[in-house]
Amino acid sequence: MELFTVLFRTLFFYFFVLLAYRIMGKREIGQLGVIDLIVSILIAELVAISIEETENPIYLTIVPIALLVVLEVAFAYVAIKSRKFRVIFDGKPSLIICNGKINYREMVKQRYSLDDLLVSLRQQGIKDLEMVEYAFLEPNGELSVFKYNIFKLKSSYPMALILDGSIQKEALKFIRKDEEWLYEELEQKNLKPKDIFYAFYKNKKVYIIKKTEVK
Repeated sequence: MELFTVLFRTLFFYFFVLLAYRIMGKREIGQLGVIDLIVSILIAELVAISIEETENPIYLTIVPIALLVVLEVAFAYVAIKSRKFRVIFDGKPSLIICNGKINYREMVKQRYSLDDLLVSLRQQGIKDLEMVEYAFLEPNGELSVFKYNIFKLKSSYPMALILDGSIQKEALKFIRKDEEWLYEELEQKNLKPKDIFYAFYKNKKVYIIKKTEVK
């Protein structure tokens, strides 16, 4: 009888957890942020305890998992609306390689070793650091790499100046501009930061995607 109970609970939670992850969205499967990882660990622990301790009612596991799913969906919704929330809980990209030079200070800050960097580059088919112009350590731990073009000409900085209405001060500092310069650029277009979904700097020009253009 106990064996039947264990088998039943295993099959039940297999489909229940599958449904939970479908509700939380496809992002949870391929990309785990801090909150996603915590939720995944808690769900796994709750299910394992429920399968092992068959004397406990099954609803004692269903209810906490359902609560975690609701919290995850709520957090995901808030994160879409608020970039500050995303930065607090998920973090932001770290510039590891800039103009072909390794940013050792940022690597120490992120506790990201040279071995970690070389492994990530090899996994992307890059055998030489000199091939890389920019590299960003993403909040989920993955390394995003921008290689030099064939002539090794300097390209534009691949980070936004304005993201979802929020001015990116680090990006401005990198291109050696200040907020006053950015406001002047926006004023010429009769715009304010809150009106902008995405803005970037390329070939000495600011390119803008307004929130009204995003559907």
